This record gives sequence, structure tokens and C-alpha cells, in this order.
Amino acid sequence: MHIQNLRREQAEQFWKLRLEALKTQPEAFGSSYEEQVHTPMNEVESRINDEPDNYILGAFTEEGELIGMAGFRREPGRKMRHKGMVWGVYVTSAHRGKGIAKALMQEILRRGQAIEGLRQIQLAVVTANTAAASLYKGLGFVSYGLEKEALMVDGRLYDEEFMAYFLG
Repeated sequence: MHIQNLRREQAEQFWKLRLEALKTQPEAFGSSYEEQVHTPMNEVESRINDEPDNYILGAFTEEGELIGMAGFRREPGRKMRHKGMVWGVYVTSAHRGKGIAKALMQEILRRGQAIEGLRQIQLAVVTANTAAASLYKGLGFVSYGLEKEALMVDGRLYDEEFMAYFLG
């Protein structure tokens, strides 16, 4: 497996994986499959950036198959630029339990250290996703809040825990 920034020419591969994530784990993401499935490919391409503070990491097999992803973006506003956000972490079910999500997150944290002025990296995780919450805590993320009933999926309510990693 290798990790690299996604490029716009990989938009179709990325979007296939993103839609799989939204469809198979709807409670884990704020976006829904139904709202995203008809997004035009040119719009998907425009979402893929290759900047030091705005990118999507892909985890690829040796054969070039995209099996995991994690997005990062720095807050743009002058008063918020000290914060970045992780979004869309997902690994295909066939490749879970192999440390791929951990490797993606470690790469984001490593890169975060090199971004001048970045002080913290934030994320939100559905509390029902105990494996993800455990991974983030194990990497040094700390909880700073809980939103009760943050998401409703098929009539079921889910709480979200907000976590931050402080870069020092």
C-alpha cells in the first residue's frame, strides 16, 4: 500500500469510493448518498485540491486500486487559520483492520506539523463508530465536545464527538 494526494484525473476513482462510503456507512458522514450521487464529475474534480493545506489523501494497493481516503483542509479565515479539519475518512470493508486509516491519519498529522501557524487539527466522529473514535484517541486526539442527535439517518439519531489534535 502507498499513500499519496489524489489528483483531479483520479476523480472518478475517488467519487466511486466516496459514494460507497456514503451508501454503506450513512451514519458516519454528514453528506448523504442520495444528495451526492448525481454530482457532475466536473464538480467532483473541482473538489480535489493538491495544496499543502487542502488535499485528499488516497491509500492505494500496489495494483493502483484506491482502498482508503481522508481529506484535510485548513480553515480559510484570518481568525481561524490556526485550525485544520479532517473529513471523509473511509477504508473499504475488505481492507479494514490493516492499519490503513491509521496510516492516513498519521500522514495528515505529520503534514500538519509542517504547516506554518497551524495549531490544531479537528474532526468529528459519530459516537457509535467506536473503532474510529478509539483510533483517533490512540493518535492523541482529545475530546472537546459532544453534539447530541447531530445526524438523523433513516429515523435513527446519532451523536457526534468533536476531537482535536494539538500540534504544540
